Amino acid sequence: MAKLAATRNDLGENARLASVNLLNAALVDLMDLTNAVRMAHWTVRGPHFAALHAQFGTFYEQLSETVDDVAERVVQLGGAPDGTTQLAASRTRLAPYSEETRDGLDHVAALTERYAALARTTRAAVDAAAEAGDADTADLLTGTSRMLDKALWMLEAHLG
Repeated sequence: MAKLAATRNDLGENARLASVNLLNAALVDLMDLTNAVRMAHWTVRGPHFAALHAQFGTFYEQLSETVDDVAERVVQLGGAPDGTTQLAASRTRLAPYSEETRDGLDHVAALTERYAALARTTRAAVDAAAEAGDADTADLLTGTSRMLDKALWMLEAHLG
């Protein structure tokens, strides 16, 4: 069990620790997804190039902002964010992203699976944060869930 830094945050230590663990699990997955989206943005090819390149860029920006919010919440609660590339690589719950993917719709299909998986674990984390008594972390994760679901919807629209 990691030791939390002292803070005047009035949440109990158990609630803070539970939330730090939930947030760090989400953080590494969000970092992994961010890098997958960035890879798709860089390497997409095919007849849907212009639309997908732009959409992947938007998704990357949304994820980057969310990563920052989640990491900062960890620190607010007295924790240390699992924010290194090495930690993300070793702890992510998402399937590896193929470096060989180039076709636009192949990228869409691969990202769809990852967005869906992260949305599922994020909703479970919302419930766990609420159960721990941390409404603010539950709210942050709820917003994350909404962002993931909207991107998932946009990706799935390409697949018909």
